[in-house]
Amino acid sequence: MKILTKITIGLAASALLLVGCNGANAEAKAEKNVVKPTITAANLGYRGTDDLLKEDVVPPKVAYHSAAPGTSKKIARAFQDAPPMIPHDTTGMLPITKDNNQCLACHMPDMASSMGATPIPVSHFTNFRPKTAVKGDKILKNGKAVKNTSSEKLANVSIEVDKSHQKLYAGRYNCSQCHAPQATNNLVDDNHFRPVYTSPDGASKSSWNQSKWLKDIDTSK
Repeated sequence: MKILTKITIGLAASALLLVGCNGANAEAKAEKNVVKPTITAANLGYRGTDDLLKEDVVPPKVAYHSAAPGTSKKIARAFQDAPPMIPHDTTGMLPITKDNNQCLACHMPDMASSMGATPIPVSHFTNFRPKTAVKGDKILKNGKAVKNTSSEKLANVSIEVDKSHQKLYAGRYNCSQCHAPQATNNLVDDNHFRPVYTSPDGASKSSWNQSKWLKDIDTSK
């Protein structure tokens, strides 16, 4: 009887020891798998504080690329055919006005290659808007009366291309509407988006060309 009691006590002690070891291992494993936050409430926003009611907070000064045009490294496009961002200093170039657009000095197609600049594409020399006028109570598109509504019919579409690439279309003249200088400040969180380009050189070059755009549309002479 005494021997049986000793065996029972020994088995119970072994079981408790085993449970204790497993529990300790589980706790250690759980602690190891805990993901520690890399962003705190204080640095979650650009202001650098978690006190949203504080009024005298001065956010970090925005610093832009200071490299001179022609010496900077081009920024990869955010996605296929995205407007390229400006990687160089723009001091004295902005704002663009109707009488002053310094972008054209380097980015016009006949100058871009020698300046190491991205050439302005054919889309920027193209007017995709129909010629519209109002005569009495009629709306004329390309000289034809149409209903007062939008239309996708090709008969109401007029595309005029400056094939010499000498005259920038007025609707594309204000370059900074789409192309903008980029800040060099550290981000609160990095951009984890990874684009998949449809062209091998999609990170640096547009894949669009005149033949693709105008495939099913007769251009005006």
